[in-house]
Amino acid sequence: MYQVTFSEQAMQELNRLDKLSQMAAIEPLSALKPADLTHPREPLGRFHRRGSELYRLRVDDHRFYFTVKSEVLHVCYILHRNSLEDFLLRNKLPVSEQQLFEQNSKFWKYLESLRK
Repeated sequence: MYQVTFSEQAMQELNRLDKLSQMAAIEPLSALKPADLTHPREPLGRFHRRGSELYRLRVDDHRFYFTVKSEVLHVCYILHRNSLEDFLLRNKLPVSEQQLFEQNSKFWKYLESLRK
């Protein structure tokens, strides 16, 4: 079992949910095992960006983007699925999430702006 930590942006997004929804959203994340991360299958995905390995976990209407360091899962971002779709539409970015993550720096600049 992993320890789960959250960035400031992730905590703000999580705090917008009621307590029951928070628990339902976090449960799949806290239930991840090392074998799940080694061979990710939907709703879990893995990709590389700027030399870092990131994971995406889809939970209902939210997407958890996190890194793994030792026994810690650090959630960098929590995005509502509609906000990501809106971003894709507004910026005419590729529809494929894999392409978006690995090839388009605008998406990463947008995510970095959420941390501030």
